[in-house]
Amino acid sequence: MSAVQQLRALCLAGPTASGKTAAAFAIAQQWPGQVEIISVDSALVYRGMDIGTAKPSAAELAQLPHHLIDIRDPLQAYSAAEFAADAQALIGQINARGHLALLVGGSMLYFKALFHGLDALPPAAPEVRAELEAQALALGWPAMHAELARVDPVTAARLAPMDSQRIQRALEVFRVSGQTLSALHAAKQGERRLQGMGELALISLEPRERAWLHERIAQRFDAMLAAGLIDEVKALRARGDLHPDLPSMRCVGYRQSWEMLDAHRALGLDEASALTPVELAALRDLGIFATRQLAKRQITWLRSMAQRHVVWCDAPDALAQLLALAQRLTERDASA
Repeated sequence: MSAVQQLRALCLAGPTASGKTAAAFAIAQQWPGQVEIISVDSALVYRGMDIGTAKPSAAELAQLPHHLIDIRDPLQAYSAAEFAADAQALIGQINARGHLALLVGGSMLYFKALFHGLDALPPAAPEVRAELEAQALALGWPAMHAELARVDPVTAARLAPMDSQRIQRALEVFRVSGQTLSALHAAKQGERRLQGMGELALISLEPRERAWLHERIAQRFDAMLAAGLIDEVKALRARGDLHPDLPSMRCVGYRQSWEMLDAHRALGLDEASALTPVELAALRDLGIFATRQLAKRQITWLRSMAQRHVVWCDAPDALAQLLALAQRLTERDASA
């Protein structure tokens, strides 16, 4: 039996625009016909959201079996717990076919849920949640983020000031339980590893120079705008059943486009009309800034994962390093 058949799964993580998709296809080419990709991306699960998520093209999806892409309508939620259960089941099915499960993406909470399980947190408290929403309406989410920083600086440090969904949940947990979210995470760390998963090999694509990643982020956002991101968001808005507080519409690029279209309409302009050059420039700046902030949070998450094997994605020989590492990891696991 080959090394790739012995190995349960190989994980490939990295910040946005670090080259994960190309790297995944390069790895798959080392074992033709023996690799299936499991997407670890909270945005790729949504149908009709292709441009702003940098979803693999139809041609790319046809080259390799892909899983957990286009499995939800944007109106539906998809949790980290659901991902962990789905991914575990898929790994078993892929292994049963004698193939390697290659988990690829940048949704770090999904990786955490798979590696360690999720913390047992207090259930949602509608009254507390309503109170927090009222406060946020009066004060703004940056002020709520500042409050979180006072009571739980560890959690606040990894959240953006406008990440309302996660800020609200962290404050809700604190007000309901009297314990911080970071403390609950620390107390339970490693206690809920999913049955039979063991230690999964994790390759992490990380830049030595942030400027390299920032340039790629700018180029990718420009490409999304040129490919029709705004029209894609207009089509989603035209459905009439979506709103900006949904997890799908909070994805980077979609949130900024939605807000810019709201501002466009507030000026009395027809939504069907094109954004002005000033609006386009503002949207570009907002989208690139938000993507940089996302990448920063992703890198922070990755650095907390002690088991990761780092490949510097901005190195001239990054691809050669990646392929050699993937080979060593499969051989190591096959001989274990």
